[in-house]
Amino acid sequence: MNKIHHDNVLDMAVFHKIDINLYPLFIAIFEQKSISKSAQLLCISQSAASHALQRLRQHLHDDLFVRTGSQMLPTPFAEQIYPVIKNALFAIQGISIQKQSFDPSMVQTLKIAIHDEIEPIIFPKLVEHFHQLNLEVQFFSIKLDRKNVVTDLATQQIDFVIDLEQNFTEKIQFKKLVQDQFVVCTQQQSMTAEIYLASPHIGVSSRRTGVLVEDIYLNRKQFSRQIFLRCQHYSTALQVLEQQAAVILTIPKNMLVHLQMAKCLNIFEVPVDLPNINIGIFWHKDVEENLRHQFLRSEILKIFA
Repeated sequence: MNKIHHDNVLDMAVFHKIDINLYPLFIAIFEQKSISKSAQLLCISQSAASHALQRLRQHLHDDLFVRTGSQMLPTPFAEQIYPVIKNALFAIQGISIQKQSFDPSMVQTLKIAIHDEIEPIIFPKLVEHFHQLNLEVQFFSIKLDRKNVVTDLATQQIDFVIDLEQNFTEKIQFKKLVQDQFVVCTQQQSMTAEIYLASPHIGVSSRRTGVLVEDIYLNRKQFSRQIFLRCQHYSTALQVLEQQAAVILTIPKNMLVHLQMAKCLNIFEVPVDLPNINIGIFWHKDVEENLRHQFLRSEILKIFA
């Protein structure tokens, strides 16, 4: 069984057997799931990529990737060593470029994991800003998976996460971009605390289970409400509000700007005390000194300053 050794003493004799150029290929195949795409990415022929993969397989005594249909999928050992190799390559890259000047035109991609309800608040401004800088950046808005935030940021599968303020780990840094507040949306003609707590509510969450953000704060005040419907999108909730005159939706105010709202619906302040919502940017502490990352982080913070 393959093992990854973490020794405190370098065995210099091992290194004459190691071809470091094989490891960027490993990362490319792991991420692209294709030898041909990886060859294109590394500007080498497909034949050269195949031969290089074969050498790496022999060196590591593992198949590393198994063809399944049209994809090259990693073996368990490849899954195990992927973050180790990628972090090592980032460390070598960082040493190589730390004394070099940074040219923003080198930025080719920007990958951000974001909740799809927050995306309309962030991405139009973000794309406009970078286009004004005359940078040919390819943008990726990636569905947010909170369970994998730390791993995805650590291995730089994504550059940033944009989400509600929360604690992941001490390695994940946060900076506020936008502050929002909850409002009430309903067909009802008035809104008091009594009406709010007695009415049926729509809760919106992409998670299958778990307490909604609003209910966390209501429960702390020993308040409770009846969730008539739990759905994934605010646009769905607004359509249901048109059909159900007594139902209430609690929604961040900035969300409504990007959604279609029926004329029969009214907006009120929340009649019970709910805190403001902070939406911000998360990144991994280990990449703070990376010049590319510093540039991107600085520009994104400028947009919402």
